[in-house]
Amino acid sequence: MGSTWHVYVLRCADGTLYTGITTDLARRVEEHNSGEGARYTASRGPVALVYDEAAPDRSAASRREAAIKKLSRAEKLALIDDSPNEGGAER
Repeated sequence: MGSTWHVYVLRCADGTLYTGITTDLARRVEEHNSGEGARYTASRGPVALVYDEAAPDRSAASRREAAIKKLSRAEKLALIDDSPNEGGAER
C-alpha cells in the first residue's frame, strides 16, 4: 500500500498562490520555505499552507492539481475559504 498523497496550495509572501503535490506535506512546506521547493516559491517566500486535500495515489493527486491550477484566482480563494481543514483558516 502506498503513501497518501496531498494536493496543497501555498500563499506566498507576495500574495500569489502556488499549487503542488507531495507525500510529506510538512517536509515539502519546509523545502519551499528554505528556497529548495520550487523555482516559483524560491523568490516568493516565506510561504504559508492554506489548503490541503488528500488523494489516494499520485495519479489522482496530479489530476486534482491540474484541475486546481485551471481555476481562476477567485475560484482558488473560494476553495480555500470553503475548506474545513486548518489551512483554510489561514489568510
